[in-house]
Amino acid sequence: MQYSYELLLQHLHSTQSTTILGIINEHINFQVTPGQPSLISDDPEAVTLTGSSQEAANQINQKEIHWGLLEDSLEERLEKAGALLSDSEKGEGEAKEGENDETKKRSIEGGKQGASVKKVKKDKGGSATGKSAKPEANTIPSAPRVKPELPLPVIPAEAEQSVLEDLRNRVQLSSVALPSVSFYTFINTHNGLSCSSISHDGSLIAGGFSDSSLKVWDMAKLGQQQTSSLSQGENEQIFGQGGGKRQYTLFQGHSGPVYAASFSPVGDFILSSSADSTIRLWSTKLNANLVCYKGHNYPVWDVQFSPVGHYFASSSHDRTARIWSMDRIQPLRIMAGHLSDVDCVQWHANCNYIATGSSDKTVRLWDVQSGECVRVFVGHRGMILSLAMSPDGRYMASGDEDGTIMMWDLSSGRCLTPLIGHTSCVWSLAFSSEGSVIASGSADCTVKLWDVNTSTKVSRAEEKGGSANRLRSLKTLPTKSTPVYSLRFSRRNLLFAAGALSKSG
Repeated sequence: MQYSYELLLQHLHSTQSTTILGIINEHINFQVTPGQPSLISDDPEAVTLTGSSQEAANQINQKEIHWGLLEDSLEERLEKAGALLSDSEKGEGEAKEGENDETKKRSIEGGKQGASVKKVKKDKGGSATGKSAKPEANTIPSAPRVKPELPLPVIPAEAEQSVLEDLRNRVQLSSVALPSVSFYTFINTHNGLSCSSISHDGSLIAGGFSDSSLKVWDMAKLGQQQTSSLSQGENEQIFGQGGGKRQYTLFQGHSGPVYAASFSPVGDFILSSSADSTIRLWSTKLNANLVCYKGHNYPVWDVQFSPVGHYFASSSHDRTARIWSMDRIQPLRIMAGHLSDVDCVQWHANCNYIATGSSDKTVRLWDVQSGECVRVFVGHRGMILSLAMSPDGRYMASGDEDGTIMMWDLSSGRCLTPLIGHTSCVWSLAFSSEGSVIASGSADCTVKLWDVNTSTKVSRAEEKGGSANRLRSLKTLPTKSTPVYSLRFSRRNLLFAAGALSKSG
């Protein structure tokens, strides 16, 4: 755009168009950005929804943010372990080369130089090929590691080992290797299901209902009941009717509809938010309510556990988002700035930031330590219903009520690409564990998979050549008649989805 701006000024000065220059100087404000022109532009009318001028919004987006992952995280430990393993393999290779050199010298002394030299050259050539192939796999630069701004809880040893095992066995996804999907369908809800949530390993699934109840299903116990009933020839009997036992755990305590639920990373706790303006913490081990958090003045639309547990964020009709910790009944931070309801909230991968989506059609990024807004994302034409952060912390996706999904670059605050394909509200978004695929769930009864790697490659080409940047839709997975309420990728990259069977879907 710098080149285009200079061409305009050169033309006006060469033609001595002083009148046009005067009009431009008085009524037009140019915003010049480095690089080639992009076919994706910000919506100038939408900027007014932020409650500030375009200059103020741009000034906010110029604040420095650190989107790198946390130091000494489990992923970093696994990477270091892999590096040590590759170094040991490299040492073994060098030792073999040394042995080959000794063999070469001996063969020269023995008069068998030709065959041995050819063998040594072949071994060295294979070694060089192996070394050059490794760096090509990691082409995307990562940000420097950052320190946590909040005191982090200690991860239990068993949970840490489980996470590391999942990361070691993680399946690499791509445009030709798509994930398997496990779909949980709620039936006979009578339009009473308000929300759903799935634990990280898919073993627990929760449903929040309009009758103020929260129900949690244990897939392992449900599978045992089904096996037992089938072995007894009761395959036609509905569980819970014969013996009087429920197939789910019922949590009661709210006095209004339950609008959101969130499992802790380990799965031993679950949070729920309600129209009664409270948030409740439940234990899935004790099957009991532990704490009731009060602070919001109006219905709480969303609540999300942080990636490390202990801390959680909430969003409400009172136009605020709040940061909480499990051991305190008062909020640690209050984020105020949206002009309407804060409908959804999501944590950054390093836990130093949270993102909020609002009915004012904007997404904001907040610093957890200071409570300050550090990014304003403008471009949606409908209320924001879902958010997702990439595992590397660099990108964010947001979905609105019109069915539009936008991919954002956190460092620049600009939209990389819109994702067009859904015909109704986008209720859920989820990145795969390594960030190469993003899944979207909608009220149009479909799950769509999008290629994130193609987007990042095209965005770099766009900076050089000005080409359009659009994520490529990999696959559309329709349900029979089930709107998709929630999505989650397991650490091994199995995709879980949930929704309620709808006659009108």
